[in-house]
Amino acid sequence: MTTEMEVKGGASAAAEVGVSEEESLLMEGVALLDFDMLCSTVAMQAHKGKWGKLNDDNEEENLVSEHQNGGGVFRMWEGEIIYDCFDDRRVALQSTCCPCYRFGKNMKRAGFGSCFLQGSIHLILAVAALSNLLAFIFTRRRCFLYLAIVFTVSVGTYMGFYRTLIRKKFNIKGSDSSFDDCVYHLICPFCTLCQESRTLEMNNVEDGTWHGRGDTICIGTVSTKSPECVSMRKDSNDS
Repeated sequence: MTTEMEVKGGASAAAEVGVSEEESLLMEGVALLDFDMLCSTVAMQAHKGKWGKLNDDNEEENLVSEHQNGGGVFRMWEGEIIYDCFDDRRVALQSTCCPCYRFGKNMKRAGFGSCFLQGSIHLILAVAALSNLLAFIFTRRRCFLYLAIVFTVSVGTYMGFYRTLIRKKFNIKGSDSSFDDCVYHLICPFCTLCQESRTLEMNNVEDGTWHGRGDTICIGTVSTKSPECVSMRKDSNDS
């Protein structure tokens, strides 16, 4: 009788230890957040001018539900236009040496037509602007200069128009003016094209669908831990 009571007491003690360990893990408040969701929260807070912790829990719950449903997520461009231009040297080289190919590839990723069609339109406008500029240099006729200006503005407007479409389609926070998008492509077209390419490639955009990075960040109430550490700790507790 005494042996049975001791066995029951040991089993109940082991069960209490297991429950207490599970409660301690829950009390740590470790949360896995999708990287795209985290960027969305930061962009929304920056847009509102509120950095830090959300003041209303309902806003956070609504943001999570909207993210899970695939809508209402605020995103950001990958890097600055000029300072982060050479983060991806392959994209920078393609945007500088063959911008028509890079632009067409971006349009295919974003779901705005085929790579060949969009790249051809960009190439025709660029060649027309360059040829008229060269004609003005050799002939000094103002009509060629006017045509060169018209085609240059057409290239910037065309690329800025599609930059606006990309920004609105994927809810990318930045300048909310279509005029600014055109100015970016007129002043610094290669760097602007690099930023768009990095954003589409790094977030796995294919055929107009934003798949996201797929990265996860593990945030705790007191300290930050990686998902591998949490899984290893859970496995050790289960064993």
